[in-house]
Amino acid sequence: MTDRLSHVGPDGEARMVDVSGKPTTVRTARAAGSIRMAAATLAAIEAQSLKKGDVLGVARVAAIMAAKRTAELVPLCHPLPLDDIQVQLRPDPALPGIRVEATARTTARTGIEMEAIVAVTMALVTVYDMAKGMDRGMTIGDVMLMEKTGGQGGDWARG
Repeated sequence: MTDRLSHVGPDGEARMVDVSGKPTTVRTARAAGSIRMAAATLAAIEAQSLKKGDVLGVARVAAIMAAKRTAELVPLCHPLPLDDIQVQLRPDPALPGIRVEATARTTARTGIEMEAIVAVTMALVTVYDMAKGMDRGMTIGDVMLMEKTGGQGGDWARG
């Protein structure tokens, strides 16, 4: 851990980090999250019987679109070329609900963690939007970085 924040300049003002001197390397990040809901809502999503259609398919596309626009959503985030973004949405009757995982890859000078986290978050928000007519009590949570590889900070994984 560093004793200062990289997005804070010497004058205390927020700033974008200058990464021009860093080497371009392959970087990956995997994030996860979940949405809890009534068992009947999960069953309707799995049966694709909700009025708005294929909840999981639409949520996957929303996640991919959001990952590509992360720099527009997170103010100090660098725009990155995505080499790949994979999004999985898995029904989990034990929640009950949906578990989401996104893995993002880039070849760049800075990390891709935010793209993976934004993808997961948008997938979850989209599930909520598409199923809210049946269940307004759904709870989005547990959004977290699971692991990252590459860059000066090296590899990291949640223990």
